[in-house]
Order: sequence, then structure tokens, then C-alpha cells
Amino acid sequence: MESRATVIQYLVGIIGLVILGKLASMQLFDPSYRTRADTATIDKDVIEPSRGLIYDRNGKLLVYNQASYDVYVTHSLLDPKMDTSTLCSILAISKEEFKQRINKDWNDIKFSKKVPFLFFANLSPEKNAQLQEQLHALPGFQTEVHNIRGYTTENAAHLLGYLNEVDEEFLTSNEDQYTQGDYHGVSGLESQYEDQLRGSKGASYRLRDNFGRNVGQLTSGREDASAHSGADITLGIDADLQAYAEKLLQGKTGAFVAIEPASGEILALGSSPSYDPAVLSIDGDRTEDYERLTTDSLKPFFNRAIMAKYPPGSLFKPLISLVALQEEIITADRFITCKGGYFYKIYHWGCHADPGRRNVTSAIQQSCNTFFYTVYRELVDKYGFSKPEEGLDLITDYLGTFGLGTELSIDLPGEHQGLLPTPDFYDDMYEGKGDWRSTYIISNGIGQGEIELTILQMANMMAAIANRGFYYPPHLVKNFRNSLHALDSDYLNRKHVRIEPRHFSPVIEGLERAVYAGTAGLAAVPGLHVCGKTGTSENPHGKDHSVFMAFAPRSNPKIALAVIVENAGWGSTYAAPIGGLMIEEYLNQEIAPNRLWIENMLMEVNLLADL
Repeated sequence: MESRATVIQYLVGIIGLVILGKLASMQLFDPSYRTRADTATIDKDVIEPSRGLIYDRNGKLLVYNQASYDVYVTHSLLDPKMDTSTLCSILAISKEEFKQRINKDWNDIKFSKKVPFLFFANLSPEKNAQLQEQLHALPGFQTEVHNIRGYTTENAAHLLGYLNEVDEEFLTSNEDQYTQGDYHGVSGLESQYEDQLRGSKGASYRLRDNFGRNVGQLTSGREDASAHSGADITLGIDADLQAYAEKLLQGKTGAFVAIEPASGEILALGSSPSYDPAVLSIDGDRTEDYERLTTDSLKPFFNRAIMAKYPPGSLFKPLISLVALQEEIITADRFITCKGGYFYKIYHWGCHADPGRRNVTSAIQQSCNTFFYTVYRELVDKYGFSKPEEGLDLITDYLGTFGLGTELSIDLPGEHQGLLPTPDFYDDMYEGKGDWRSTYIISNGIGQGEIELTILQMANMMAAIANRGFYYPPHLVKNFRNSLHALDSDYLNRKHVRIEPRHFSPVIEGLERAVYAGTAGLAAVPGLHVCGKTGTSENPHGKDHSVFMAFAPRSNPKIALAVIVENAGWGSTYAAPIGGLMIEEYLNQEIAPNRLWIENMLMEVNLLADL
């Protein structure tokens, strides 16, 4: 027992000597521990990642990053005797403003004299270079770099979007990824693809003493982490077509969408009035520009291409034709006589086409209302005049396969689903007024009535016709460059409509005739076999809207589009020539000399002058 106690005493003694030796080493021979003992704080220097770049389909850079610098100051390190005149001159601030910026409410927990705080934001690279030469005489001041968005284009503001500084509400739900002072996408692609574009932050940890002085790295940098840049994005957008379409729409209120039918990639998408995306860059003071845009009565922030909904007018007639052919309400050889309008009892619905007998092809060519009133009523009444609900259900089921009455899920925020009225809709509308019948809703047959579509939906349904029965969901992003991110698989899957391919031939024939021998003559480009349809969208608040949709060429189509010019009247007047020029520019890369007068006419007209 005595020898065991002796062993334990020796062990305790040895352990004690080891501990004493380690303490002596730490305190007497290793200065790093003395430094750490004097350390008051650990500073985390965040390393900002480069935000992903944005390119068009041809590799043209649209959105890039440029350096901007923020000036920080640590109050406890300031020299009361230092000359601040040079600093004020570089920053273009007065001595009074300097005092206001340097003095904070030190009772506020947001500020500490020993912790750097923001003194001046968004200093240009040139100004930063001047400041760097003077920092040796300005103790307490330092600069930090961050990236802001730069643009090579004045176009595409609605689809590119912009950034804002995170607010308290956003931070509350995203505090694990963002901190005060960060920026994030709040509109357009910047918002839609924020997770892919923003990248991931890095960090470097520094030790500071109780005077705020840097005394070294934490654990010799082993805790540091590198930043990872955001994913670069290639769009389906053709930047030249985008710029050209916006130029044609200047001085007008409206929108356009152009799609590549074979892929669903959007070639151009815009809304007018628009704005230069650079004015909302976070470089400098954008408050005045933002207020100007938000208070503009023409709503330049409103993306009419995906948010506004309009009656499609006669653009709806090809779809009614396809449903009627599929349901054998008509055949390609059935002729219907027009006597200047459609008559039912004491009621009369007018027609702008000349009186005559027409089949589906010539009815589309000449946009005969009588033909489509007749066909629509027969569809609604297919199961009996007293059962319009069943007929309307049948129609809406077909139209739903074209993407109508629902969001197409384009990769942009704010898309509207439009309105495809159902039997329940009319049951509510006519509640207490008796049963409704096909004659109550007959205007739907020519795209008026209660039907409302977005320009995106109109362009997409033309893409489905161009493909003879299918479409790919329209999308802006083509791919991610050098990234593990992948395009949403939904955009790669065909959506089939419930129409047999054989029924598209007479409809497409009518669409080509409408351009080369009908109402859309100003969209006729020799040799391109443009197939299109004009329309007049009723506007209860003023002059009707001019609408047009088309695709080209007829075989192996490369582009499908829809255009609207608000308060411009007939579709043949403005929307059709704009659409025709867009097709010509995209497919031929130039406008033929004998058609330049159309371009000049459109660019000179200003429909906003009287608004």
C-alpha cells in the first residue's frame, strides 16, 4: 500500500512539473501568447465573391463587375492633429460633412470607437488610387473593395434586373447568407438567379488589441476561407435583336417577345417605356433616378411582356380553328357564308371582311369574324344549347395545353397567368341573372369578351403552331458557364398540345396568306415565308391596342413572336410592321433597302406625345 501511494505521489509531481513547464513556455518564451492575451477582438474580414457575369446567346458580354471602394474608419486610431483637407478634397466633402460622418452616437450599440465603421461608400477606382497615396498620413482610415454591376448595353432592363442593399426584413429570413451592407437581386434575372449569381463569401480573421491595432492572423490563417465566384450565365437573348426591337418601340407603349420555337429560348423580350439599366447601378446616388422611374405615369418598371394582360383579338382565331378541326366541327373544306356579320334573332355582330364564302384558310387570311363566331358557337353548343358548360370546358381544356390560363413559368419574377374564363367564371358573372348561353360569350370566338392573355403567352402559342403541335416552356437562360449549376429540366421537356399535326396545315396556310395577301402586308418579307396574324385588342379605357403574332420561315421556323402597341388601333398599322422588321433583322441580319421606309416611319412616330 505504501509503495502504491509513493507511485501516485511521483505521478502527480511529474504532471505538475509538466504543467508548470508549459505555462513558463507560454508566458516567458512564446510571444504569440502574450499577443493573444492582449488581444481585445477578433475581426472577420469578409472576402466578397465576384458576382456571375451575363452573356447573350452569341457570347456578347451584357453585365459585368467593376470595382468600387468603401472607406472605413476606426475612431480610436484617429490622430486629432492630422490634416484632413486632402481627404475631404478626394471625397469631395466639406469639413462640416467630415465631422458629421466621423462622429457617431457612441451610446448606440451599432457603433464602437474600436471597431471600423463605414465612412464613405462607392468610391471610384480613380479616387481610391488617390486615397491610397495619402493613407499613410491618415491613421485609422482604410478601404475595402466590392463589386458593382456594369453594363455594355442600354437595353434589356426589364429582363436583366438590378440590385438593392438588403433590408432588415430580408436579413431576418436570410441571416445565414447575408449581412448588413450586402446587395442582392430584386428584379429580373438578378433576382430569379440570385442563388447562382451571388457566389459564396470567403473570410480572413485578424486579431486586434484593445486599441484597435492589427496584431496578426488568427491561428496563422488556418481558419481563413476563400471566396467562390458566382456562376456566369449565357442567355438565349440576341442582344442585337433586343436593341433593334427596343428602338422600334421607342415613343410607344407596348411590349414584344420573340422565341426560338425549336428550344423555347427567348430571343428578345422587352417592355416600353423602358430605361437604361446603368441608372440603377449601385455606384453613386441613384435615389433621384429611382424616384423618377417609380413616379412616371407610364410605369417604366412594369414589364408589360409578362405582367400585363390583353384581349388577344383576332390572334385567337387560329387557336379556335385548330380546336374546331380537331373536334370535327369543321373540316378544311367547310365553307361558311359571311353576309357582313353574324346574326342571331335580333342581335348582330359585325365583320370587317368583305361578304363571301370562306373556309378556315381564307377566314384566317381575311380575318372573317362571322366564320369564327359561327365556329365558336358550335363548339360551345356541341353538347346542346342548354349545356354550354360542357362545350366551354372542352374548349378550355384544349387551350390549356397551349399554356393559356396559367403561368408558363418563365424564369422571371412577376409573370401573370392571364384569364381563360371557365364555366365557373360565367356562373359567378351571371349569378342571379339567369342561365348563360353560347350567345352570351360569343365574343370570345374572336379573342374579345373576357379572354385575356400576356404577350408571352401569345408568342408561345405561335411557337406551338410553328412546331405543329408542341412547345418548350419559354426561358431566358440558355446555360451556366463553367458551373455545376444546370438549367431547370422543365425547360428541356416538350409540352404537347391536343391537336393532331395534320390540322395545322390549313391554319398555317391561312397565316402565310394573311401576311402576303391579307391584313399583315407590312410584315411581308420576300423570301422568308412569314406566317402571321394581326389583331385589334379592345381597350375599354381608350383607343384599341395593335397586336400581331408571327413565325418564320414556314418550314423549319427559327423565330416566333408577338408584339403589342397600346392605343395604336389596327394590328396592321404598328404591331405588324414592327414584328416583320424584327423577323427580317434576325433572319437576314439587315433590312432590305426597299423596306427601310417602314423602319423610318416607325422610328419617327411618337404615340406618347399626347399622353
